[in-house]
Amino acid sequence: GRGGAARSIRRLRDSGAEVVFSVDCTKLKEHFVPGKREFDRIYFNFPHCGRKAGVVKNRQLLAGFFHSCAEVLAQEGEIHVALCNGQGGTPADQPRREWHNSWQIVAVAAGAGFILSHVHPFKAETIEGYKCTGYRSQDKSFCVEGALNHIFTRSTAPLCFTPMSCQTQLGSQKVSFRVPQVLVDKINRGFLEVNSSHPVRTIKEKLSAGLSQAFPLQNISSCLPLLHQGHPGGVCHSNIFWITLSPGEAPGTEKMSQGLADAVLCSHFGQDTDENGQEGCPAPEQFYLRPSLLPHAQAIIKKGAFSPGTLQVLSGPVFRKCRIAPHSMPAFHEVLVVLAVSRGTENSCVQMLVENIKTTMNSLHQGTSGVKPSISLQEPTSFGTDLSDFAAFERQLGEIQHFLCVGTEPEPPGSCVGVIRAAPGELKSHELVVVSASLNLDLLAMLLCGISDWRMLWTWDRRFLRQFPEGELRLFKSFSLYPPSYVHDVSFWLPDGQDFDEVAFHTLARRVSGEMVVSIQLRDNFQQPGTGRRSLCYRVTFQSCDRALGCWEAAEMQLHLREEIQQHLGVTLR
Repeated sequence: GRGGAARSIRRLRDSGAEVVFSVDCTKLKEHFVPGKREFDRIYFNFPHCGRKAGVVKNRQLLAGFFHSCAEVLAQEGEIHVALCNGQGGTPADQPRREWHNSWQIVAVAAGAGFILSHVHPFKAETIEGYKCTGYRSQDKSFCVEGALNHIFTRSTAPLCFTPMSCQTQLGSQKVSFRVPQVLVDKINRGFLEVNSSHPVRTIKEKLSAGLSQAFPLQNISSCLPLLHQGHPGGVCHSNIFWITLSPGEAPGTEKMSQGLADAVLCSHFGQDTDENGQEGCPAPEQFYLRPSLLPHAQAIIKKGAFSPGTLQVLSGPVFRKCRIAPHSMPAFHEVLVVLAVSRGTENSCVQMLVENIKTTMNSLHQGTSGVKPSISLQEPTSFGTDLSDFAAFERQLGEIQHFLCVGTEPEPPGSCVGVIRAAPGELKSHELVVVSASLNLDLLAMLLCGISDWRMLWTWDRRFLRQFPEGELRLFKSFSLYPPSYVHDVSFWLPDGQDFDEVAFHTLARRVSGEMVVSIQLRDNFQQPGTGRRSLCYRVTFQSCDRALGCWEAAEMQLHLREEIQQHLGVTLR
């Protein structure tokens, strides 16, 4: 009743609080001048338009409220919204209503730049002086059983993908090139640098430390060039990021002849395959971003700068075009260990390497206390065609003796995180065999820290690295819960008689959306009787793992994607 309200107001004022009346929650800056006062917390308990307002009206109320909060909330501030059981429309609601019948609070907040960071039961009894009054202050009590408190925080701003150039050493020269737009936020991030506490560096350092107890170790990662020249034999064109050097940067031929010896000719990749005359098919002087560190290792071996028995460790980011999937990454950090051993001892050497990696992984896992990983060697034959993008690409690079897999007990073989090769013909001496193991550090980080989406490793949100102080590995707790997803379909006719490059389609979707596309599924493949024209229909799902993505932003991305596929893939939209 009114007496209770007066008591509460008096108590608030006595404790130094300012009490303001008639505040419109959708126009907060009219009451609190932005800049003069920013709130650390804004609470809205059980918002409702009143009377029999439906879900749409209440969504509009929340949308106005969140937009208004954006103008008066401190940078690290929180918005607390308590809703009755079922209203929010998140998996935390038990039972959960149909999506269209809920207030869709996470999607509504995303439209104003907020992400849901915590959700927990609303406990009225823990709030001193809090009393539930009924509808229009009647005695009939308002039902708060099963109610939830939703805590929202600011999301990082959308990335501006301004064109970017990058310098790299190519032989004896420094050259600069335009970075492919899809990699602008991934190039030169320095995750493996000395001052980094990123999980990929922690895992690399721990693996190196473990290996150095069994073998003399030499690190050679700092000076590896990012570019190769020519065209990689055996590797599918659509998996490669082709690069054009910035104007005036194309090296003269005489200057290049020595440079190429250092820069590693790509013919080391394996046998040349026939060239398809498609767009993006490289001229001999074309350059591409390194898709693997293997050619660098082979160049070191060929130069003879390699002492038998010493383990060479190469590491750095590599770049591959691939389809969109939770474990398929266009950029990741590879660590490659190479060892020359006496012929006949290679199998025991492989066992020793794997045991060493197992021991390190198990000790790292103790620190995170996630699900216990089981590490196993799988023979190439046991996989057949069911290979991950990482494993399939490694197979293009050359023969593989073993796949290194990490599963979660009791379900081996699990994910392929590395491959092991033994190559006899690379050294002049016939007494020695080169054993190499290539590991995907990003996949290892995901498996050890319980990160379900590879994009999270590249987030600009500081809340990611704060969970790994001084490189300590822990189980990752997401700061963006139940991110909304938006589904759009796109269908088009293919150009007559041409194959469709699905990897190019996925790469275009990555670029247009700034990595906001989480899945692309073929829904329909139709051939028109008579004309034989083919039409494809794909379902594209937009979802961010770390920042606010509203429905309007996703719809704009979809329109942009439609324009781009028509322009770059030569298809006719339906």
